[in-house]
Amino acid sequence: MTETARTAMPPHVTPCINAIGTAVPRNDVHASFIAWAQNQIPEERDRRLFTRMVARSGIGHRWSVLPADALSAESGFYAGRWPSTGERMEIYAREAPELALSAIRALAEKTALGGITHLVVASCTGFVAPGIDQIIAARLNLSPGVERLLVGYMGCYAAIAALRSARHIVRSEPDARVLVVCVELSSLHLQRDMMLEPLLAMLQFGDGAAAALVTGERRGLAIGAPFATTLAGSSDLIRWTIGDEGFAMHLSGEVPGAILSALGDPARRGALLPVPVDAIDGWAVHAGGRSILNAVEQGLGLDDDALDNSRRVLAENGNMSSATLMFVLEHVLAGPPVREGVALAFGPGVAMEGFSYATVSGSVLSSHDLWVQEELA
Repeated sequence: MTETARTAMPPHVTPCINAIGTAVPRNDVHASFIAWAQNQIPEERDRRLFTRMVARSGIGHRWSVLPADALSAESGFYAGRWPSTGERMEIYAREAPELALSAIRALAEKTALGGITHLVVASCTGFVAPGIDQIIAARLNLSPGVERLLVGYMGCYAAIAALRSARHIVRSEPDARVLVVCVELSSLHLQRDMMLEPLLAMLQFGDGAAAALVTGERRGLAIGAPFATTLAGSSDLIRWTIGDEGFAMHLSGEVPGAILSALGDPARRGALLPVPVDAIDGWAVHAGGRSILNAVEQGLGLDDDALDNSRRVLAENGNMSSATLMFVLEHVLAGPPVREGVALAFGPGVAMEGFSYATVSGSVLSSHDLWVQEELA
């Protein structure tokens, strides 16, 4: 590298997730959905199978901006009708910013949020213009010149893209203070289909929001090397389709097997992950479902407790699409230090994306920081 190029480079900075705040709505709809779904399935054999899958799901609660009786009350959102996409988007436009702001308030209890220079928002469960990023910026009274980025319709792995973008921003602008927000209202998209597979897919999802502050300040989790791949021949396994009655989720039962095959192959795993599995002492895996977590655990040969944070998030909230990984990372931040960690998420594609991370504090350099310094040299 020439001396001119070195002079032009910004000073070394390690982008860090300083803190994360999370929020869910107050309405627990998991039990009411199960009761409703069991009454919709026409075949007794399928009802028994659905009941067994509920018991094995590892999910205890899912939260919604809709009341728990939205499926049963005469005035309920879904009672005797299937709302149009437009009606669902009206609720999204009203409720998504409020849930996002609840997560930001939780974040503000952990770290100061003054001087935000960039706002990155991820969401795949609704659309509104002016965008949800603009609504959040206005409600927070951010500078009119704040730089905004909307990561739209990527699905469950969008938190990776949002945090990766924040990392790039801080590396290029060391004084940047990036607010990253993921907000999803999956419960707005209940579908008419009463077949077993779509009902099992709907069983997984709930509403949630998370917010993170990413800066060059050395505290929290350092965001390291990003990685990404798309599994060949898997484009039909996860689909999120906009229809006249909301967004329809297709989640094939073949997804766990595809993930297991990819992660269980030493060559494919080695080409994807930034460090060898046996060097990794922390995992933050998207809680996409019990079978997906089992596939990751088996494919990587992990200890039984390696994905405890992910299983806890799944049990307490279900799959909240892009917000889910941020909930897992919140637990990582509250836990013991991690020297070499990997965050990993999945979504339509089938895409598999992530980044390395490490706990940092003060001036102590982890091996992760040394790698970053070498990368910048």
